[in-house]
Amino acid sequence: MNRCKCLPPSRIALVCSVCLAGCSAIRPVAKDPLPAFVPGATVLFQGDSITDGNRGRRNDLNHILGHGYQALIASRFGADLPERNLLFINRGISGNRVSDLLGRWRTDAIDLKPDILSILIGVNDLNSGVSVEEYERQYDQLLGDTVRALPQVKLVLGEPFGLPVGGKKDNWATYRADLATRQAIVAKLAAKYHAPVVHFQRVFDDAARRAPADYWIWDGVHPTYAGHQLMADEWVRTVRDYWPEP
Repeated sequence: MNRCKCLPPSRIALVCSVCLAGCSAIRPVAKDPLPAFVPGATVLFQGDSITDGNRGRRNDLNHILGHGYQALIASRFGADLPERNLLFINRGISGNRVSDLLGRWRTDAIDLKPDILSILIGVNDLNSGVSVEEYERQYDQLLGDTVRALPQVKLVLGEPFGLPVGGKKDNWATYRADLATRQAIVAKLAAKYHAPVVHFQRVFDDAARRAPADYWIWDGVHPTYAGHQLMADEWVRTVRDYWPEP
């Protein structure tokens, strides 16, 4: 019959110290929450009313980013990564189309020298009857001008989106088809300019299976606060997956 041989206290202490050292050696290192946000980076959000978010037009830091997905992103990473000294800027303007962006692009984008430039544009082009051909031509020009002036910029393109709520509900099939055409243009341009696409439509379609469409987008175009959180989460996920390293 074998007897259990107890180790003397000195040996127990030695074994424990070795185990702890081994555990320390294999402890996983925390992943960078968003590697694309390098120290000192300027992150610029551009677009229409969805991005505008009633942002302030003066240097009032309480309102300067407005409300919405862009403010949620800036709030989260501004608080999580203060040591990186990130600068978040919002230059979205309600009602803008691609042609409007072109008209103010030098002062509101190029001159700001962003390291990351996020663009969400297209719903107003659709709603005002701008053809898909013109939408693509102007958007292509905008992106071409951008990369020529800022060859190191990281572009992030958000696709226009919507849900069948309010006035959009009556002709949703037609509207959705036109929207899908413009989403395809965004994907095409993103491939051309080596940029990730934030697939907002898919996110909202999935969300509409969890709660009514008007819980996420109150008028078919503009998200609610819950919808903006979906946008922020998807934006972060997309950027993290596209640039897993600094």
